[in-house]
Amino acid sequence: MKVAATDLVTALESAADPSTVAYVARFYKGGDHETQVMGVPMPKVFPLAKQFAALSLEEIESLLEDTRYEVRMAAVSVMDFQARQGKSDPAHRKALFGLYLRRHDRINNWDLVDRAAPHVIGAYLFDKDRSILDQLARSDDPHERRTALVSTHAFIKRGEVFDTFRVAEILAEDEDAYVQRAIGSWVREAGKRNEAALVEFLSRNSHRLPRSTVTAAAKTLPEKIKVAVRGR
Repeated sequence: MKVAATDLVTALESAADPSTVAYVARFYKGGDHETQVMGVPMPKVFPLAKQFAALSLEEIESLLEDTRYEVRMAAVSVMDFQARQGKSDPAHRKALFGLYLRRHDRINNWDLVDRAAPHVIGAYLFDKDRSILDQLARSDDPHERRTALVSTHAFIKRGEVFDTFRVAEILAEDEDAYVQRAIGSWVREAGKRNEAALVEFLSRNSHRLPRSTVTAAAKTLPEKIKVAVRGR
């Protein structure tokens, strides 16, 4: 049976609880005045989206156009589910990649980025030219800048950390709090694969990074090294 975006929206509307609107709204930091919150916690959004993982790209884009936060989260979740399918058609993977970048204006919250960027962008780029990450890292849009870094998680999982540190260095003086949080989290993850590279990155950039970012990035390092990089 063919699935439709309208059916997914109906399922989300049925799951909405007005008493949880304030709780769910706390996670939306997009800053626009258009977005509405239905009151569907993310642990309910994700399984509903999975039931509609066969949606066409056109249907996904219609969900991205929706003004409701949870509907757009369902859209990027479907994109993520499709990108994770190991045997998915390369042409379809490319189309998902293109849709994400083309409609990044609708992927306008930190968790919308985090939900899809690693597999839709990062995994797609693993064996391809990655210069798009530099373009995103220099974007005026903080969500695009976060995408540039979060996407590299796909590389970290495959044992490559160079691009994570390289992009983080571009973003070191970023004024957006959610970009800085991404730096702290993702260079820390990269450091679990290559501690020496993390120490080198922090030694070189700690004076450019907010102290909170340095603290987050150094969280898993030995205490003596933490003290050294914090003191710079």
